[in-house]
Amino acid sequence: MLIGLLTAIAASICYGTGSVLQAVGSRRAARSSPAADGVTQHGGPNLSSTAKAAMTWEFIVGTILDFVGFGLGALAARLLPLFLSQTVISANLVVTAVLSVKMLGIRLTRKEWTSIGVVCTALILLATAAGHEGGHHAPSATHWWLLAVTVLIIVGGTVAVRLLGGRAAILAGLLSGLAFGALGVGVRILNGVEPFSFPSLLAEPALYAIVLAGVGGMYLHTVALQIGSVNGATAALVVGETVLPGAIGVLWLGDASRPGMAWLAVLGFVLAVTGAVAVAWFGNHEGAEEEPELTPAGV
Repeated sequence: MLIGLLTAIAASICYGTGSVLQAVGSRRAARSSPAADGVTQHGGPNLSSTAKAAMTWEFIVGTILDFVGFGLGALAARLLPLFLSQTVISANLVVTAVLSVKMLGIRLTRKEWTSIGVVCTALILLATAAGHEGGHHAPSATHWWLLAVTVLIIVGGTVAVRLLGGRAAILAGLLSGLAFGALGVGVRILNGVEPFSFPSLLAEPALYAIVLAGVGGMYLHTVALQIGSVNGATAALVVGETVLPGAIGVLWLGDASRPGMAWLAVLGFVLAVTGAVAVAWFGNHEGAEEEPELTPAGV
C-alpha cells in the first residue's frame, strides 16, 4: 500500500509540473503568432498551432514528465484501488496551481488556498480508509467495450473542438480526463502482465485502449490548455479521471475500503473532487487577463 501511494504521489507531481510547463510552452507559441493564425473557422486551434506549441522546450520537458507520470501512474493503478490511485494522481491540480504562482505569474486567492487544503485533507482521508485493491480480471467483452468507448471519447472530443472552438475548453478537459480514466482502467485489467506474455499483450484490446487513451487524452488536454484556463482545464480533467474509474473499480473490479471505513472513503473522495473543482471555480486570476486568447477567424 505504501509503495503504491508513494508511486501515485510521484506521478501526481510529474503530471502537475508537466501541465504547467506545457501551458508555458503553449502560451509562448501563441504569443509568437498572429491572433487569428493557427485557428479553425470555428475558433479552435488547428493541428499546425498545436504542433508549434509542442516544439517549445517547455512543452517537450512537460511531455517527458507526462511519460514518467504515466509509468508511475500505471504502476499505482496495479497496486492501489482505482478510487485511491486515480484521486491521488488527479491531485496534480494542486501541484499545477502552486507552480502557476511562480511560472505563470498567477496569484492564488485565499479561497483557492483553502480549496487546495481541502484536497490535501481529502487525500489523507482516502489513504486512511482505502483497503487492498480488487482483482485484475474482467470479461473479454469488457476489454473490447473499453477500446470502443476510448475511440468514441477521442473522436468525439476532436470533432467537438473543431466545431465549438474556444467554447470547448472545459469539454476538452473533461474528455481528456475520461480518456486518462480509461487508461487507468485499461492498465488495471490488462492481460499478459502477470505472468508476462508478449503474444497475449499484442492480442489485448485493453493495450490499444491504453495507447489511444494516452495519446488522445494528451492531445485533448493540450488543446484545452491552449483555449482555456490551465486550472480550469485541469479541474475538468480531474472530474473525468476520478469519478468514473473509481466507480468502475468499486462496482466491477472489487476495490474496497477498510472494514467499517466506507463512509470515510466516500467522504474523502467527494471532498477531493469538490476541492479540485473549487480550485478552478475560484481560479479567475488577475494574471489571466495577460494570457493570450485565440480569436475566431472571421469575427
